[in-house]
Amino acid sequence: MPSLARFLCLPDVVPARMVVAQFTLAGVLVAPLLMAQAPQDNAAPPPPSPIALQNPIPGSELMFLNGFAGKPVKELLKDKAFINLTKQIVPKTTYHYGRDMALSFAVDDVLDGSKLPVMLRDGRYLMVSGDRGPYLRGRGFLWFDLQEGVALGGFFFTPTNGEPTPTLTIFSKQVDTHELAMSELPQAFVQDLYQWEEIEKVPPVSPRYFIPVNGKKYVLVHDEDYCWHPDGAPAPDPNACQEMNAAAADADLNAAYFMHLTRNAADATAWMLEPEQVAWLDLRERSCFGPDRLACRIHMARERTWTLIGGPPPKAPRARPRQASR
Repeated sequence: MPSLARFLCLPDVVPARMVVAQFTLAGVLVAPLLMAQAPQDNAAPPPPSPIALQNPIPGSELMFLNGFAGKPVKELLKDKAFINLTKQIVPKTTYHYGRDMALSFAVDDVLDGSKLPVMLRDGRYLMVSGDRGPYLRGRGFLWFDLQEGVALGGFFFTPTNGEPTPTLTIFSKQVDTHELAMSELPQAFVQDLYQWEEIEKVPPVSPRYFIPVNGKKYVLVHDEDYCWHPDGAPAPDPNACQEMNAAAADADLNAAYFMHLTRNAADATAWMLEPEQVAWLDLRERSCFGPDRLACRIHMARERTWTLIGGPPPKAPRARPRQASR
């Protein structure tokens, strides 16, 4: 689909759902309901309310970052104030990046030697990113809202040990929740994240996680509708965009199952399907067929994902922010 659609708002659309027989799997009732496709008027809903981030960083501790705007990232990494600042951002945990290491070490690995400039948008949003890590296509960034005292980071790489791949992990000591979807992060952060993904060729759909202050790893749920398009813009190919919606649902399911088996360990490694999951996959294949096959697969994957996460029912797609200008 056109890359522009990744930066535009999405309507609240309820996907079509098929009727299938009720089944009980490991004590979990799977009963997708018949629902008609909700009409799409392409009107963007109000932006969702972001999660409340804890312990904002005082502005006095961030002011020095303005002086590094446009300069190479490697210059900022030598600054003692920046080194101390990262300790307030990166959760203290062991992370698996090819091997077990402190998450802070993994971030240093992908930022060290970066030739990219420190990016400042609107005099407020600052991005410090590394273009290439030493292995496994590792790359990452630290992001700051200089006015609100908010800071988050991201890490992307391609595991080779059998876990779902490639993987994107968002992290911050200011996040204190076990359940999170992309639209619940600050809009300005999501804008810059999408732009960073475009530049770094990070897939728009892949297993996503987040690491909050407790140092464990949880699923960062896709809640985008890749079939939405703004008024006046060409519509994406309906089959291709629905395949992306199905891929996003499957990515969340794979991530949720992985974290379910590994008990949300940030250094979790390879896993194997257990008989329960094999049975569920067979159930989905037997239940979803016909012209609404993809809608059924998406619905069943979403229900199973939230069962594994232990959270509330799936949320309707949310608004997505427009592309940030630099």
